[in-house]
Amino acid sequence: MLVTFIGLLLGLQTMGNSTAPLKVVDNLDPARYVGEWFEIARLPNRFQTKCAGDVVARYSARAEGGFIVVNRCREANGRVTEAAGVARTVANAPTSVLQVRFAPAFLSFIPQVWGDYQVIALDAAYSYALVGTPDRKYLWLLSRTPTMDAAIYDELMATASRQGFDVSKVVKTPHGSR
Repeated sequence: MLVTFIGLLLGLQTMGNSTAPLKVVDNLDPARYVGEWFEIARLPNRFQTKCAGDVVARYSARAEGGFIVVNRCREANGRVTEAAGVARTVANAPTSVLQVRFAPAFLSFIPQVWGDYQVIALDAAYSYALVGTPDRKYLWLLSRTPTMDAAIYDELMATASRQGFDVSKVVKTPHGSR
């Protein structure tokens, strides 16, 4: 299991490339970001291959700053799996630029266990968020509800495309078996 988590985190780690930095949200308010977020869509990735639907992330505040993150999904066989981690802010960066770790705490000193997590769109009501990585390999569209208006979805996919993400590969996440 530890090897799986380390592999997951290495996959999140940004590989050095010449891609321009993401344009991120200027000021994410952690108190408003906490709570439950439904995954509406994502770029396929190797650490969510077993997730068939009902993908939900729950963020709660950490006393030392950042978040506790618990991701949950339903596999095709109906089994629900969970992964718990932490997110921390990045020094000298906007509060929307975070690093996330799902590996055990004793591995925190290893830079490769921390993956980039950058909020690139967030509405004023904190009802949806678009999150990506600087290498453009990972993208998630999150919402406070399990469904999203098609016009908002299209607008957010256009935002992701303008930032260099290949939105033709984005897959929608089914919900309803909770």
